[in-house]
Amino acid sequence: MLVFIQIFHGRENIYFNASIFGLTKKEIDERLNTIIEFSELQEFIDNPVRTYSSGMYMRLAFSVAINVDAEILLIDEILSVGDQHFQEKCFNKMRELRKQGKTMVYVTHSLSAVEELCSRAIWLHEGKIRMDGQPKDVIPEYIKITA
Repeated sequence: MLVFIQIFHGRENIYFNASIFGLTKKEIDERLNTIIEFSELQEFIDNPVRTYSSGMYMRLAFSVAINVDAEILLIDEILSVGDQHFQEKCFNKMRELRKQGKTMVYVTHSLSAVEELCSRAIWLHEGKIRMDGQPKDVIPEYIKITA
């Protein structure tokens, strides 16, 4: 889980969060430019995150998350606040991580994203599992009930 300290600058939050995931300062130093470049926040990285928009905050969080070698990547509607360009960039990265065999839990209402990115879909309704299976089976049932 990423925790951003509002008074810390973006760069400080990268170090803070990556260290929580067990990366050493040297490992973070090696990944820092990659994280900043992916986030596209170069000119804002030394500003306090309390000055970031929700989209900027999301960019930084996603960029850190994909670069700390977490065993499981949990993505909870995080892409809904980004602009179209950055959303596509994130989806491409998620496709790449899927091909690498990374485990991702993706919480979303976007049926097309579930269909494209997921090998398993769990439909939750009022805190209970309504259906669990392959997206091609779960999505039509979801549509029938919610349409």
